[in-house]
Amino acid sequence: MLVKWIRCTVVDRRGFERGQRKWAGLPGEPGFRGQGGGWSRIRPDVAHVFTFWESRTFYDSFMARSHDRLAAAQSGTFKNARTRLFDHRFDVKTGFEPRFTDADLVRVALCRVHEERAEHFALMQEKVWNPAMAGSPGMIRGLFGEAPGNEYLVLSMWQAAAEHGKYREERIERLALRAQTEADVEALTGDVVELEPSWTV
Repeated sequence: MLVKWIRCTVVDRRGFERGQRKWAGLPGEPGFRGQGGGWSRIRPDVAHVFTFWESRTFYDSFMARSHDRLAAAQSGTFKNARTRLFDHRFDVKTGFEPRFTDADLVRVALCRVHEERAEHFALMQEKVWNPAMAGSPGMIRGLFGEAPGNEYLVLSMWQAAAEHGKYREERIERLALRAQTEADVEALTGDVVELEPSWTV
């Protein structure tokens, strides 16, 4: 599965949200698996959208045919758009599905990892971080994705902000020490996204 993550700064909120509803036509596209997104809890003018495709081939075909027509509705409503593509490598918890209706919050982390530490980083994600997240109350599902250039995406869906907050306070520091995260990671950026139900396709 291919994961597309779009992050942008919105300059016309009403226009952007109106345009976002035009993506409702996506389910007719071959290989489309799901889409959802919302607003950053940290920077209220930043929007995140996550789209899932069966494969790169289906995605490329969509980009060549229908993308520009659907995207036209949002033209001029945002700036500084950054798009990244990741190959799904493994699930956090089990049976990841690109469904957003049962979650309120998405935590997204982008990790750029030292080349010689990439294997260790992925192993620690599987053996240390995944079980801890999977065992946290309120964590619904998630995935670990990989992009060229030793970039990794960790995406987790949560029932509520309070539950995600508890996980952060209680576990992060201890887990980071155990996983030697500091030695692996060159740069880490992320955000907490409050999901907007009307954006779910």
